[in-house]
Amino acid sequence: MPYEKRAELPDSVRNVLPKGAQDIYKEAFNSAWDEYDDKEDRRDNATREETAHKVAWSAVKSKYSKGDDDHWHPKKD
Repeated sequence: MPYEKRAELPDSVRNVLPKGAQDIYKEAFNSAWDEYDDKEDRRDNATREETAHKVAWSAVKSKYSKGDDDHWHPKKD
């Protein structure tokens, strides 16, 4: 179930991440959805969807961090 646009992302993503981070999430999710099609490629008996969400959050966390204000901000290089 890849996402074509940000509006299709789960509320738990759209309601907390800024648009740039949502784009990262969407692209990473879609890529992982394709990459982890085979069960043998996934860890911990995770479903394809669980794996794609984990990869997507990891991609977001590589570029954004949650601030003391509970909002997500781009990391400074």
